[in-house]
Amino acid sequence: MREPTPYQLIGGEASVTSLCARFYELMNTVPQFATIRALHPAELCASRDKLFMFLSGWLGGPDLYVENIGHPMLRRRHLPFAIGEAERDQWVACMLLAMESIGVEEALRQKLLLSFFNTADFMRNQPP
Repeated sequence: MREPTPYQLIGGEASVTSLCARFYELMNTVPQFATIRALHPAELCASRDKLFMFLSGWLGGPDLYVENIGHPMLRRRHLPFAIGEAERDQWVACMLLAMESIGVEEALRQKLLLSFFNTADFMRNQPP
């Protein structure tokens, strides 16, 4: 019998949708996240939808990003933006608050937090 995927553990499509909506709501309203907010367009719907599609597959659910857009090529897609430690840390802090806010279970939250940090750290393109 297979182990459940993080996508299943988090609650599937509805929870990933909630997570992405909450993430961008926090980014848009919490002053602590102003630096990463400034890297995004004024309208966040497309960014939210892309994050949802990406996380769906990244968490072990339907690979929506690949099906609709193609390979994520995360680092390449983020190269036009100056991403240093501050931006990484803001993104991770915002995602942590979003996970807490929608009630992601503690053990899963900690596991995902490490993966989110490692992925966000890989996006850095500015010296420390």
